[in-house]
Amino acid sequence: MRKDIFTVVSQGDVSYVPSQKVEGGQLAKCVIRLKVFGGSRSGDEYLCTMLGNCAQLRLEAGEYVVASLWFSVHEVNGVCYQDILVNDIIKINS
Repeated sequence: MRKDIFTVVSQGDVSYVPSQKVEGGQLAKCVIRLKVFGGSRSGDEYLCTMLGNCAQLRLEAGEYVVASLWFSVHEVNGVCYQDILVNDIIKINS
């Protein structure tokens, strides 16, 4: 898990996906692009998935956040994919 300060590059629209783990059977989901604060222009950026309450938090490009990212890999038909999930996120500027 990585915890750091990031700049929001962009955030996609919220969609709802079926889930048996939440009441109502629908889980909010969106994609967010985060850049490590203070990094170089071509520095560390992450394309992450936000779920549930995190996905419903609307953030604008340029806002600063503290986030913890959870990394995992899964394999489908012999091909490996990297998953990055926002575990927690807090806006730090007003």
